[in-house]
Amino acid sequence: MRRFCFIALLLITVLAWGQDIDLEEFAEKRFQIQDEDISYEDLYESLLLFYTNPLNLNKASKADLASLYILTPAQVNSFFQYREDVGKLISLYELQAIPDFDVPTIRDLLPFVTVTEVLDSRPLVKRILNEENNYLLLRYSTTVQQPEGYQREDDSEYTGDRNTLYGRFRVSHSDDFSLGMTFEKDAGEQLAIDPSEQQYGFDFYSYHFALQNKGKFKTLVLGDYQMQFGQGLVFGAGFGAGKGAETINTIKRNSTGVKPYTSVLESGFFRGAAATLKFGSLEVTSFGSYLAQDGNLQNDTTYSDFEEFVNAIQQTGYHRTANELGSKNTINELSTGMAVEYNIKHQFSIGATGLYSHYSRPLQKKPNNYNQYEFSGDENFIGSVYSNFNYQNLMIFGEVARSQSGGMGAVSGILLSLTPKLDFSWSFRHYDKDFHSYYGNAFGEGTRVINERGTYWGIAYRPSRKYQFSAYFDKFTFPWLRFRVDAPSSGFEYLGRFTYKPTRSITIYAQFRQENKELSVGSEDGSLSQLTETVKRNYIVNLDYAIGRAFSFKSRIQGSSYSQVDQTTHGLAILQDVNVSFWKMKLSTRFALFDTDDYNNRQYIYEKDVLYAFSIPAYNGIGTRTYFLAQYNVNRSLTLWARYSMFDYTNQDSVGSGLNEIQGSLRSDVKLMLRYKFRG
Repeated sequence: MRRFCFIALLLITVLAWGQDIDLEEFAEKRFQIQDEDISYEDLYESLLLFYTNPLNLNKASKADLASLYILTPAQVNSFFQYREDVGKLISLYELQAIPDFDVPTIRDLLPFVTVTEVLDSRPLVKRILNEENNYLLLRYSTTVQQPEGYQREDDSEYTGDRNTLYGRFRVSHSDDFSLGMTFEKDAGEQLAIDPSEQQYGFDFYSYHFALQNKGKFKTLVLGDYQMQFGQGLVFGAGFGAGKGAETINTIKRNSTGVKPYTSVLESGFFRGAAATLKFGSLEVTSFGSYLAQDGNLQNDTTYSDFEEFVNAIQQTGYHRTANELGSKNTINELSTGMAVEYNIKHQFSIGATGLYSHYSRPLQKKPNNYNQYEFSGDENFIGSVYSNFNYQNLMIFGEVARSQSGGMGAVSGILLSLTPKLDFSWSFRHYDKDFHSYYGNAFGEGTRVINERGTYWGIAYRPSRKYQFSAYFDKFTFPWLRFRVDAPSSGFEYLGRFTYKPTRSITIYAQFRQENKELSVGSEDGSLSQLTETVKRNYIVNLDYAIGRAFSFKSRIQGSSYSQVDQTTHGLAILQDVNVSFWKMKLSTRFALFDTDDYNNRQYIYEKDVLYAFSIPAYNGIGTRTYFLAQYNVNRSLTLWARYSMFDYTNQDSVGSGLNEIQGSLRSDVKLMLRYKFRG
């Protein structure tokens, strides 16, 4: 009885929190980095997956909780100790009773978790038809000005209009089922039905049907899916946060298993069937996939023994021109494999993975100095073993993998809460120059798990609820040549961030980051190439403040410098956001000034966008950036969004390049969207 009374008091305390969340703000708070190293599409889709399918805290494993990147090792340990001592959680508001959990952490956690466990014995079809968690999204966007690709009358012209059309339908219930379909036409692509050109209305379709917790089946997915096991050396689906303002949890990947794929990114997923069976502490996953992918067909036998081959799998997903349409679905990938994992009471787990891939046409890159060890052939096998050990506030993890070429990949690390206020992380990685993993997404400096060694240290210190400091240092080397680097090279990177939160409505933070890398530069006579050190520095000073629930503001100064040899260039952006919420409306706007000397100093800044979309453009050149976003809740079922954004450059007569070049100094975009929730 006392437990129920206590929960009631907590409910009164935190009822005003709500569970709505601004995903852009959530991502910026943890993963703020001012360059293109992060895959923002994967970041947003991964957050969206958790948001639309909350994690059941009464069934979650330590890997599930850690994959949210919210809780420290001490908080994860405290949660499981509480669940073991008290039993299943009755309400989400019970989280405040857990040692080491504070109000800001719980507020961040609430949108992504649930404790609901309602046994529904109705037939599956009825559960689907009557499920309240469903939505239909329809989105339209276009560029007001006409780019060069729509004006040409040759083979390079865009075959379609400049409108982007997107739709998604999904109905799901946590720990039960998920059914969904996504479709999209990019700007420049045709909305046409022409089987001879492999056109079937929209350019891209994705679909899935998934069941969870049905007897021995933990998960069963038909259609499109992703997988993540171990540290992501073989299966690294979705977003790997990498290096950023969150300096502890993001170095570790977590075995979240098989998940439905709902993104419009047209590569990096499997299409077929996958199932995970649970036998007590043992889980066995098997899968099969057959996926058509894009690639340029080649028949140049001067550098290849293959009569016909593809030099690379294209990942852009664009089919706008005749050449791009000619590359569509030119190579088929057949994949199959398994993953086995054994868990002991959330304290220790050990697992193994294996992936076999066969391509209908061989892959062969055009040889040059730096890609001599890239994959070549029509089949590849990669396997790994991994383990995790948890003891009180300590987590130790690692994975070792080997590809068919003989190349090795390895990751290991430690997460440790030294005190309730101080956390520490350490990680080591080693990826051979001939390690080939197409679905790998492990922690590292590069965008692929190949040709890299490195060691990472991170700390996070919270002396009080008002103050927080986080920092990391990462030392890395590249044993073989890389693009624009004609010799083995090395570098390092460090970041520091100080956050001050005097009240719940005011947050101030300052962040500094420096990255030193080596780059090849030609001699004056052009006969030699030598390594030279480049230094990139980024800094941010940011203020977020709110006045009640109706008004919130963001003020920021963000800049950078880039040094190479004896030359240093700079970039700067100053912005002001104003957000207003009243009645059934939400309005958001930004005005920004930016001045960058070159592309090396472009400024990446999160922007608010329509629901489940993201916007992180590069502010480059000299000019202004503005946007206006409106949201109107018509009724419980229907919500509308409209967004207008514009770049106005003062130092150039055209915007963009190639087929995307726009004459004039303006580029403006319009986006409209609706969400309709069908009532069960």
